[in-house]
Amino acid sequence: MAHEGFGGADVLVNNAAVYAGLQRSSFESISEAEWDRVMAIDLKSMLLTTQAAVPAMEKRGAGAITCVSSIAALVGHGRTAYAAAKAGVIGFVTSVAVQLGPKGIRVNGIAPGQVWTPMVERLGAEARERRKRASPLGTEGSGWDVGWGAVYLASDEARWVTGHVLVIDAGLTATTR
Repeated sequence: MAHEGFGGADVLVNNAAVYAGLQRSSFESISEAEWDRVMAIDLKSMLLTTQAAVPAMEKRGAGAITCVSSIAALVGHGRTAYAAAKAGVIGFVTSVAVQLGPKGIRVNGIAPGQVWTPMVERLGAEARERRKRASPLGTEGSGWDVGWGAVYLASDEARWVTGHVLVIDAGLTATTR
């Protein structure tokens, strides 16, 4: 554990995600097993890793936890289990921020937009271009765009930020169809 190897944990970034499958999984078609798998990976893992990290942070009287959600939690999305789990992450962030704030531990979230990652690589060039054009900036995000948001939330510059979800999406959620 981080405590034995490094003397404790100052920062935790909870970043886990899986789709139920490459097909769009509507609420009518998703199986209970697929639902449970997505909830376990995308949401329950955040509870367990946070529970493991908090004792060391409490001991130090400080810490920063960032949980990665998705804009799928904020707008309509065809992958029901994924969207529900990522919405749960936002609820988790808000609730845990209130509980851990008095202990000097900040808890925030990041809701990335259509970032190009290995998880969506199989969509192909045409979908990639469509995704680029969808946002007001007309550009494609990368893991670095999300990573710099996490760096900010872990930094002293964000010392007064907790219970917040930082949307990093090139303005996509600001648009309407």
